[in-house]
Amino acid sequence: MAKDGRVRPEQRWPASLAGVAAVALYATLPHQMTFGPSWLAPALELALLVPLTIAVPMRHPGEARWLRIAAILVIGIMSVANIVSLALVIESLLYGGTTIGRPLILEAMQIWLINTLIFALWYWELDRGGPGKRRITQHHPPDFLFPQMDTPHIASPDWRPTFVDYLYLSFTNSTAFSPTDTLPLTPWAKMLMLAQSLISLLTVALVAARAVNILG
Repeated sequence: MAKDGRVRPEQRWPASLAGVAAVALYATLPHQMTFGPSWLAPALELALLVPLTIAVPMRHPGEARWLRIAAILVIGIMSVANIVSLALVIESLLYGGTTIGRPLILEAMQIWLINTLIFALWYWELDRGGPGKRRITQHHPPDFLFPQMDTPHIASPDWRPTFVDYLYLSFTNSTAFSPTDTLPLTPWAKMLMLAQSLISLLTVALVAARAVNILG
């Protein structure tokens, strides 16, 4: 840790890699499961994500406010696009669409994976004021309680969660539909986890289960 109380900036590339993976998964969905031209949302997302990754490869407390707003905008576009895709899949099931069997299972898996990646990005970008603010000692109050915070002797004194920690949080919440080792502390964190669990539950219960029944 530096003398001014700061720790090393956090690298953006793990989050950017997750973002690119989410864009790639969305881009391979059938066109009937996307809203508008299938290239529109991926193009908008990459048009923001790529310049952000190049311009600010490290997240630090002194970064411009508009850079963080742009990062949140990217995640917002991803979220809306994925929710629309889930709604279209459900509509296809309810009103006799043409998507059946194995294709439906693959689409459900893609939407579930995209959802997991998107919420990992949300948690990483919003917790304690963002990745940059978490790099200083006097950061915002925590929105998530990680085990390393509750039992400090198992981690270094300057431990901070990185994107991998939020990805694990998102994955476990998508599979268990509830907190596992990391607890939400603030209302927005609880509501985000609730929204993620609801989307995952709809994907698994209404789409994947229905697809298995079709195959049977």
